[in-house]
Amino acid sequence: QVQLVESGGGLVQAGKSLRLSCVASGPILRIDSMGWYRQAPGKQRELVATIDHDGTTNYADSVKGRFTISRDSAKNTVYLQMSRLNPEDTAGYYCHALLQTITLFRGDFWGQGTQVTVSS
Repeated sequence: QVQLVESGGGLVQAGKSLRLSCVASGPILRIDSMGWYRQAPGKQRELVATIDHDGTTNYADSVKGRFTISRDSAKNTVYLQMSRLNPEDTAGYYCHALLQTITLFRGDFWGQGTQVTVSS
């Protein structure tokens, strides 16, 4: 089945950088968009960044200028380059994809999440 697997999370000091990766695998026909969401304890999940099939990107105001989303379409992989991290960025980061399967099913898929912790 379709699976999204994140990697790259960890513990970093404020001001440092971290790069997250997400690989989508399975019976995928095409990916319409991929993105990253994050959720801190006691808070709702929020959008961080998305990238559409045509390369159009969208960022939350809180990460503009610091985070960069990119993709490698041939590998069904999306990246999130995070720089100048601060403790407010601490959260579980979840990969999301809107895609069509080879059976022409179109829907949303989520990864299991990877933890990013930024120390002050």
